[in-house]
Amino acid sequence: MKMYIHKSGKELAAAAAAAAADVLKKALAAKPVVRLIAATGNAQLDFLAALRARSDIDWNRIELFHLDEYVGLAEDHPAGFVGYIRREIAGPLPLGKAHFINGTAPDPEEERRRLSRLIAESPVDVAFVGIGENGHLAFNDPPADFETEEPYLIVDLDAKCRNQQVGEGWFPSLDAVPRKAFSMSIRQIMKTGTILCVVPERRKAEAVRDCLGEDREVTPMHPSSILKRHPDVHVYLDEESSSLLPKA
Repeated sequence: MKMYIHKSGKELAAAAAAAAADVLKKALAAKPVVRLIAATGNAQLDFLAALRARSDIDWNRIELFHLDEYVGLAEDHPAGFVGYIRREIAGPLPLGKAHFINGTAPDPEEERRRLSRLIAESPVDVAFVGIGENGHLAFNDPPADFETEEPYLIVDLDAKCRNQQVGEGWFPSLDAVPRKAFSMSIRQIMKTGTILCVVPERRKAEAVRDCLGEDREVTPMHPSSILKRHPDVHVYLDEESSSLLPKA
């Protein structure tokens, strides 16, 4: 795991976008279609804006998946991740293809199987991920399932995760936040060729320490700690999100 600490969220976003562009261009030079996973959430906005500003990526040859979506939430709901992906990535950029999770599918289990079949068709090259305030990776809340080979899951969201969504302004109250979500599994994320983990802001400092600190173990109770076992992961932090890490 390589870790990069920047003075501000803006500097972090610019550096992560430059690295993401390099990784995508390298992948595009090696194969005709590159498969990309993208995270959502407020913490990713500056990074995605910096990435959109670049003109050196052949987005027409990129196939996009997203990590998660609430069960039962319509696409036009302001908190929905399909809408987020359309606003921040798929709308502004000429993607070759984008696979969206249907949060209101009549049969959630069939939707989960459909997504699993799609993602399993060929390897995923690049993933943009974040870390939740409870340490989750995608919507794999603690204790996360590190063992299942199922590519997508339907998971229960814990109270800390749901409170984060209220705190970020996506929902007016805890009762309004769905209790279940579709989520890409831990093992499926870990199959990605290169992972870029973008984690700004002071509210993520405890999770960064607990998941990524050198003295912390890899455990399902801190789901993003699994990133330590990936052979090619790059973590972008700012001074606030890294503030609780042991000083060198």
